[in-house]
Amino acid sequence: MVAICFDWDGTLADSLDTFFRANRRLLAVYGRPFDVDRYRRAYSPDWRRLYRRLGIPPHRLAEANALWQHHFDPSGARLVPGVADALRALVRAGARIGIVTATRRAIVAPQLQRFGLADLVEVLVTVDDTPATKPDPAPLRLALARFGLSPDDLADRASVWYVGDAPDDMRMARRLGVPAIGIPSILSRPASLRAAGAVEIWPSVPAWAASFLARLGAEAPERP
Repeated sequence: MVAICFDWDGTLADSLDTFFRANRRLLAVYGRPFDVDRYRRAYSPDWRRLYRRLGIPPHRLAEANALWQHHFDPSGARLVPGVADALRALVRAGARIGIVTATRRAIVAPQLQRFGLADLVEVLVTVDDTPATKPDPAPLRLALARFGLSPDDLADRASVWYVGDAPDDMRMARRLGVPAIGIPSILSRPASLRAAGAVEIWPSVPAWAASFLARLGAEAPERP
């Protein structure tokens, strides 16, 4: 069995600019500086940790989250070019596809439908499914359980991979012994992904999928 779990935003979905714009607007309310470098240094899938690192007082975290939800517009998200073909090729080769994301199901599920990916994704674990967030291994462990796997299965009868764009994606996978593939984005650089445990770095999911399928001897998708 081959199971491949992906992060969503910044990995399969070209959506990080929508998060960035919402964060920039809310931080302006608090008079806090914000740019791509600050975002990268402070980033955590846990929004509470992110806002504390960006200087939001603890007693105003809930207020900041409400402001973010007010400013966030998920309609600006796009699919990374070539991702749909890459996932279809992986499924044709026998891979089972999952998504493990710190974004809410109410955002991700409609996007999967809009992008035509819902029928390809067998397992979807969102921040709504577990109180723990990356780099805690609980979300990925839950995804494995929904595939019918446990961590003990990995050495015996399963090949499982996790593909993401943030250092905490790599840390989560490493804590379960799952090989992590790093895709650099505004949240990361190749060096930070390597330091967090990535076993390979690729510029995009389609590029990694083409190489992975070639190693399996399967037909690779066309490059976008």
